[in-house]
Amino acid sequence: MVASQIHLVRHGEVHNPSRVLYGRIPGFGLSDRGRSMAQAAADDLARRKRPVSRVIASPLQRTQESAAPIATAFELSIENDARVIEPSNYFEGMRMSSALRNPRNWYAVRNPRKPSWGEPYADIVTRMLEAITDAWENTESGDVVLVSHQLPIWMAHSSILGIPLHHDPRKRRCSLSSITTLEHSGKRFVEVGYAEPALLLTAGAVDVGAV
Repeated sequence: MVASQIHLVRHGEVHNPSRVLYGRIPGFGLSDRGRSMAQAAADDLARRKRPVSRVIASPLQRTQESAAPIATAFELSIENDARVIEPSNYFEGMRMSSALRNPRNWYAVRNPRKPSWGEPYADIVTRMLEAITDAWENTESGDVVLVSHQLPIWMAHSSILGIPLHHDPRKRRCSLSSITTLEHSGKRFVEVGYAEPALLLTAGAVDVGAV
């Protein structure tokens, strides 16, 4: 037996008054609005009446807090998987608007196709698909929820759809607390759904933590 569906859930809004790119820096948890977003994602999954049997999250605080209401809704514990963590990034702790005006940082953006400022896109795809495949193969029945971050989810989406990995970060279809749903068909994964249960909460939300 294997899992039925894999739901890739992005975390909610992070408390980030300085508007820095937080990356893997510890101590960045959800804002009050972010907790409401996470609850909206949990409510959406619960309304689907699907048998969720596992909740797996990146070890960072914002994903752990976003996974909590989902785990509560299905009376499950949260499992950790570092393979779905935010990518490393040269610009961690900086405000991008000012960092890119500094000539000392220009070397970091010399190759946007790789990208040169952080973990290569191809490496992110590899670890995300490994985590997704393991979750699918090692779940006896029901669905699995993987709580991750914008770029890793977008990389999995791009790879599964066969579209280029390099892209404009401003054009990712992966809003806060969004849910991207996958199924396994034949010998590969296919995307079967995308939902934004927290859409009404995104107006005015701070979402500057990803590059």
